[in-house]
Amino acid sequence: MTTPHTIAVLGLGRMGGGIATRLTSRDFDVVGWTRSGRASGPVKSAGDPNEAVARADLVLLALFDGRACQQVLDDVRDSLRPDTMVLNTSTIAPAEAAGLARQLGPSYVHAPVLGSVPAAAAGALQILAAADQAALDRARPVLETLGTVRRVDDASTAAALKLIANSSLAGAVLALRDSLRQADALGLQRAQALDVLELGQLGGLVARKRPFLDGESPAAAADFTIGALTKDMTLLADASKAPLRSAVGLANTSAAEADVASAATVPAVSDAVLEPLRAYVRGHATGGAAHFRDAFLPTAHIEGFRGGAFVSWPLEEYCALFHGRPAPDEPSRSRRIDSVDVHGTIATATMTLQHGEDTFTDIFLLVRFGDSWRIANKAYHRHSVESENRITALAPSRREWGSGR
Repeated sequence: MTTPHTIAVLGLGRMGGGIATRLTSRDFDVVGWTRSGRASGPVKSAGDPNEAVARADLVLLALFDGRACQQVLDDVRDSLRPDTMVLNTSTIAPAEAAGLARQLGPSYVHAPVLGSVPAAAAGALQILAAADQAALDRARPVLETLGTVRRVDDASTAAALKLIANSSLAGAVLALRDSLRQADALGLQRAQALDVLELGQLGGLVARKRPFLDGESPAAAADFTIGALTKDMTLLADASKAPLRSAVGLANTSAAEADVASAATVPAVSDAVLEPLRAYVRGHATGGAAHFRDAFLPTAHIEGFRGGAFVSWPLEEYCALFHGRPAPDEPSRSRRIDSVDVHGTIATATMTLQHGEDTFTDIFLLVRFGDSWRIANKAYHRHSVESENRITALAPSRREWGSGR
């Protein structure tokens, strides 16, 4: 068996981009493809997945879910050479992994990875690889460039083990949230509480996230998205037929996203203050205007600059921008509550939203009525990788914009 040298990486998101960059740095001939059309660092990119796989000895999938894997493989099937291997690092359901293994036979290696983007860059991923021995031997040089290989009996088992690993992560994040809220409620200094937590069972998570938890790097890019973690917990619940008492053990998975997003990032404040912010996150995640009506006062305005012009939308006009469906790139988007400050019957909050190439800073004014809180007004600032002139020229219509922002 020859060692793969030309590799097509389909999916250049956080992890796919990190994997492609790592392989490129180790002298593999890598060409990438992503739906957005954006290249990732030094990686060459193709405009079409068929172009990317045409010369590849090995096709590596780093996609969001099983549906995306199936769709992309269906699209490129006629362009795959007979001897091309497919190495799938995506986190998908056990049944989906087994189905792909049946479809592709001995040319398929199911290899979900444990670890984040820094681990991919360092070649320190833990890889759960399931394949025939001959296929695994052939893929091993690629796998060992990315990390340590642990052989698993079959694709279904590899996929299930990855979901179990992510379940423990979701539980740890929520446990860390609760510990920090309790520490704040007891009047403990944040640094002191983190010092002690780092000595215990949550030590690894605390150590990795310490700069962010200390507030030293609030704008640091996430190693994983809350949407992806929630998706994984939904897959686990569906596969195991057992209710989960972690993020997606909640009935409303969008609420779970907001809960995990604020788990280790928000000071100790009552859930009542956070609830309108979580409803706001649910509105963006689902495109459902009802969530915004739950979050805002009826008299609220949403204000900022759009296409170089100042806009001030009343709530109902803002709600009209959303049409009950997520944005097409919702799986890659993330939202983070950065701060909440309560002053009697009013509060202020800030949130960072990563929406494609744009980063939004949202600032909220909240008011309390009895035991509940609502958002009175929101102002936002839009940061973009493109120049302001280009943004203005390419800005979508209000209808398009409303599907995700």
